Amino acid sequence: MDPKQSEDVFSAFVDEYQKNFFEMLFRFESKAEPIKEAWTREDGRGHGLTCVIQDGNFFEKAGVNVSRITIPLSQGIFQQMKGRRVPGSNLDQIDMNNLGQYDTYANGVSLVIHPINPFCPTVHANFRTIRIKERETGKVIDSWFGGGSDLTPIYLFDEDAKFYHQNIRDAIVEVTGDDKLYRQFKKECDEYFVNHHRKEARGIGGVFYDDFNLESFEKGLEFQKAVAYANLKSYEAIINKRKDTPYNDENVRWRTFRRGRYAEFNLIHDRGTKFGLMTPDARIESILMSLPLTARWEYNYHPKEGTEEARIVGVLLKPVDWV
Repeated sequence: MDPKQSEDVFSAFVDEYQKNFFEMLFRFESKAEPIKEAWTREDGRGHGLTCVIQDGNFFEKAGVNVSRITIPLSQGIFQQMKGRRVPGSNLDQIDMNNLGQYDTYANGVSLVIHPINPFCPTVHANFRTIRIKERETGKVIDSWFGGGSDLTPIYLFDEDAKFYHQNIRDAIVEVTGDDKLYRQFKKECDEYFVNHHRKEARGIGGVFYDDFNLESFEKGLEFQKAVAYANLKSYEAIINKRKDTPYNDENVRWRTFRRGRYAEFNLIHDRGTKFGLMTPDARIESILMSLPLTARWEYNYHPKEGTEEARIVGVLLKPVDWV
C-alpha cells in the first residue's frame, strides 16, 4: 500500500471510530447538545473535528477529537522522538543540521470521558500514526503507530478492572496470536501513566504503546482497530452497569479530588499535551479538552483507613496484574 493510500485508510478508521464512540455516548446522555467544531489550520496544513459534551446529565465533560496535521520537524519534537525510537531506526538518516527540510505528519483520534456519577470511571484512549517526511518530495523517512487505552476509576470494582483488561488482552491475542504484546504494553501503561511527583498511578491502566510497528501497515492497522473497539465495547458495558449506582456529596467530593490528580498528570507528564503545546499555532482548546470540568485540591488530604477511597489509593501505589 503506497503512503498516500495508507494515510487515507487510517483516516477512514479514525473518522469512523470518532463517530461510533461519540454516538455511543448519546445512548447515555440526554441533556447536553453535542458540540462539534470542524477546524482547519491557518497555514492549510491540517484539519480535524472536535466533538465535545459538557454539563450534561450523564457526562460532566467528554471529548472525542480527530486531527490530521503536518508541521515542520522542530528540534524539540525531533529530540523527543529520537529519545524513544529504537537504535537503528530510520530517524538516524535525518540530517540534524538541516531539520528544515523535513515535516512531521500526525493523524489520530483521542478521547477522554468524565462521567458525573463517581461510580462510572473515566476512560482515555488514543490511536495515531506518525510519519517523518521530506518536505519537497513527500518521501516517508520513518513511520510508526502509537496509542492505547486506559481506565481511571474513582471507586474501584475489581470485576470491572478484570473485564476491561481481559477484553483488551483478548483483542490483542486475536491479532497477534499470543498475549506477549498485551503484557509488554500493559507494563508500559503502568509505567507511563504515573504522577511521579506523588509516586501514584493515574488509574488502573490498560495498554500504552509508542513507536510501534508490526510486519506491515495492514497488520498494524488491524491491531489499532482491535484495541480501539475493545475499549469502546468494554467502556460502554461498564458504564451501563454502574450508571444507576446511588451516590452522595462525599462521593462527589472524592471524584473532584481524584480528577485533580488526573489534571496533574495531563498538565505535567502527558507527552500528547506536550507535543500539542509545542505545535505552532496549536488549538489549545482541543489539546486541553482532556481536563475535567471540576477538580479539587486539598492540603495534605488522605482518605481514612479502611474506606473504599483508601482502597483504590492502595492499588494506585502498586500496579495489579488484572488478568
